[in-house]
Amino acid sequence: MEKEQKSKIKIGITCGDPAGIGPETIVKLFADTRLLQEATFIVYCPKESINAWKKRFTLDELPIQEITTSSSAITGKLNIINLKTNGEIKEGVPSQESGRIALLALEKSAEDLKSKGIEAVVTAPVSKQHVALNKEGFKGHTDYYNDLFQQEGALMVLCSDRLKVALATSHIALKDVPEITTKELVFTSILKLNSMLIKDFGVVKPKIAVLGLNPHAGESGNLGMEEIEVISPAISQAKNAGVLTFGPYASDGFFGSTQWANFDAVLAMYHDQGLTGFKAISFDQGVNFTGGLTVVRTSPGHGTAFEIAGKGEASESSLRNAVFMAMDFVKNRRNHLQISSNPLPYSKQQKESEGAQ
Repeated sequence: MEKEQKSKIKIGITCGDPAGIGPETIVKLFADTRLLQEATFIVYCPKESINAWKKRFTLDELPIQEITTSSSAITGKLNIINLKTNGEIKEGVPSQESGRIALLALEKSAEDLKSKGIEAVVTAPVSKQHVALNKEGFKGHTDYYNDLFQQEGALMVLCSDRLKVALATSHIALKDVPEITTKELVFTSILKLNSMLIKDFGVVKPKIAVLGLNPHAGESGNLGMEEIEVISPAISQAKNAGVLTFGPYASDGFFGSTQWANFDAVLAMYHDQGLTGFKAISFDQGVNFTGGLTVVRTSPGHGTAFEIAGKGEASESSLRNAVFMAMDFVKNRRNHLQISSNPLPYSKQQKESEGAQ
């Protein structure tokens, strides 16, 4: 029994902004208590928020255990690291205090990721504005993990069973995208996406589509030169490294047709270009995954939804997908590590095709 306990994957779940729908969706997720047997779950959240929703939904059978460290967590119960509030948090009304709790959940879960107390984290949505009241310059989860784990260019990827869309640039102003979108950025993003598909999704030889930056993918230079001078050369470089890469494609026609279904993943140049297409196709099922990191982090594809917070109307489906995807990633990485240990020698070009580590 003890051996089985130790073999269970440990998954952390943050509450996000507690004035949003995070605590509600967490309790709804574990209303089916069978999930508690699939992994060891640790929730970083004010305990009163969880208990309030448990009482509201009459979930007397949901076992809860308050712990102070991740090492005390056990399978079969919802383990809670209690985040104590300094004032009232009202659902639907974000504040500096709700932002502080969101940041605290993020920081404590990150500590456990670093110390291997958990193997993956699922982050409920936060309000960047209200977290920034407590941490100046906060731009979101992706940048936070990128800085904390000292990676070079974490990749924001929206995932569903049907479609996976990665972003070469993420939370930056549209006017800054052309300057930031360099050949090196596009090339390294392709490599990271390729590596992610192999290690986390188990795709043997990924096929990647790359979108253009300008309308009609630049229309042979008439509507912009980025496709000719930046994106196409990066695609050629990736092909030379052994990655099956195609494009650049005009995003409207690419998503408007079924062309996206011919690829394992898509690399978009900026936030709304990629997410508009993704959410039109997979809105309810989307999971946000931070690729390119040594740790596993997923998140529901939706936001804090303050407008419905406290009403009991939130759906837990995206959170459920994020949890199961995190579990799959941990298993796939374990398998990849096992099958790739002590490999036969291979070329520098093949190493590049697996992406930057």
